Amino acid sequence: MTQDPPPLSAEKATIDDVARAAGVSRWTVARAFKTNASVSSKTRAKVLGAAKEIGYLPDLQAASLGANQSNLVALLVDDFKNPHKLLLIEHVSQTLRDHGWDSLLINTGGAQDTNAALLTASQRRVDAAILLGVHFNDAVLDTAVGAERVKKLIVFARNSKHPRTLSICVDDAAAMAIVADHVLAQGYHRPLFLAGPQTGSAHLHRQETFAQQWLEATGDVPHSLEVPVYDSALSYTEISEYLNERESYPDVIVCENDALALGAMDAIRLSAGLNVPDDIAVTGFDDVPQAGFAQYQLTTYRQPIKEMAEHLVKLLSGEVQANDRCDFNGTLIERSST
Repeated sequence: MTQDPPPLSAEKATIDDVARAAGVSRWTVARAFKTNASVSSKTRAKVLGAAKEIGYLPDLQAASLGANQSNLVALLVDDFKNPHKLLLIEHVSQTLRDHGWDSLLINTGGAQDTNAALLTASQRRVDAAILLGVHFNDAVLDTAVGAERVKKLIVFARNSKHPRTLSICVDDAAAMAIVADHVLAQGYHRPLFLAGPQTGSAHLHRQETFAQQWLEATGDVPHSLEVPVYDSALSYTEISEYLNERESYPDVIVCENDALALGAMDAIRLSAGLNVPDDIAVTGFDDVPQAGFAQYQLTTYRQPIKEMAEHLVKLLSGEVQANDRCDFNGTLIERSST
């Protein structure tokens, strides 16, 4: 009695095996695995069913060579101490995945690694490199050979004016105008603005906008303090030293993002022994999960990350023109820190 041959392993199964199992040509099999290829839904289902049965998976890297599209996007991140970056990675990677794009996460480690990271991305044949950090300034991109080899170079959640890049970001000016109006409406008079790293054209415009809004409304220029990294621990140290050196305090600290705001709140309470908001109020920006914790209840501005990520997908797929989009508007989340 003749026995059936053992089933093919996933490593041994080939496109010809799928073609034989489905009763079609190898070219039909190849088309069935392409999203936009001309093949009937019935034939595609038959091919995919046969492929699943024998354990066949197409070589995506080989397929990308012929199609000149890999459906792979590199996410370059350099400030993992900022909890907002985890939100960005989560929402951007999930949205990409939902639309058939895969993500390659690259930790650049800082400005000095950007060129190497972009070269790595280009060697992986990614369709775009998404910059999610703070050190992608003009000087870095001017000298980054890898930037010239990436099809699309997109700065996400920051506004870059560098000619090699596109930007997808919230309207910082409109957002900070809302924050300034809230602070004024609450009756605060002595604000301190706590800013993060200032990185050339690819930086946030929140400090300048708040200062201008405050000057126009009150005739005074608010005090400001800058820290080089979006790090709650560093913010704690800076605000602790600032408060300990003064006899009079600001009545509100307006922070460029939530990482700085959380550290500032800890410094006000634990280092200076003061109360939030009775002695010093605090606002943030981003609405990270910790902002809603009971010990913080931080008033902050929530960016429309999902909407921005959906626009990113449209940009990658060619549904929208390759131009900047930095007019997204979020929502002020009012909590008990103000």
